[in-house]
Amino acid sequence: MAQVELNVDIREKSGKGVARKLRAAGRLPAVVYGKGFETITITVNPKELENAVSGETGLNTLITLKGAAGLDGKVVILKEANVHPIRRDMISADFYAINLKEKSTFMVPINVIGTAVGQAEGGSLQLVRNELEVLCLPTEVPQSVDIDVTALEIGDTIHIEEVTAPAGVELVHDVNFTVITLSIIKEEVEVVDEDELEAVEGEVEGEDVAEGDEAAAE
Repeated sequence: MAQVELNVDIREKSGKGVARKLRAAGRLPAVVYGKGFETITITVNPKELENAVSGETGLNTLITLKGAAGLDGKVVILKEANVHPIRRDMISADFYAINLKEKSTFMVPINVIGTAVGQAEGGSLQLVRNELEVLCLPTEVPQSVDIDVTALEIGDTIHIEEVTAPAGVELVHDVNFTVITLSIIKEEVEVVDEDELEAVEGEVEGEDVAEGDEAAAE
């Protein structure tokens, strides 16, 4: 599991007005919270945060906070990053403090391996889930959950209980939900309402009659 360091500053005040001023000054308002951990408001450099989670492990990157009293050396993950609806840049962030010796849940992307035999016969591979929830130690979070689809034929389905979890990892699920399906590609057929069809035919017939009258008049 990738681990990076991130410099942070304690934020004494909060509120929308304070947040706007911080962003204008090049700082990102954020909070740190966790199990048995009192929430602390902080600020970070948005570019440094983006760089920290830009690797293959993404949001599951272990981040060691630096520079702030009470948080120096605290390990967190980026739990949520709120982005501007238009600019798409970060406007706030939530960090979750974790215990490296205690198992936690993480969302991990699915990595499809191979090409299904059914795809050569016209089948379409559909990922019902793009991510799976796993339970493991923070230092053992896999970059992905690999699923081999080469043996799938049209009509086949892979359920969560058929997925092999990486070593030291447990797949979290209450029901045996569908993860991947291989179905036939159906051609789209445009359905035309009968009333609309009659109206169009009537217009065409009216045009034909009008053209015939014009020809007769000539």
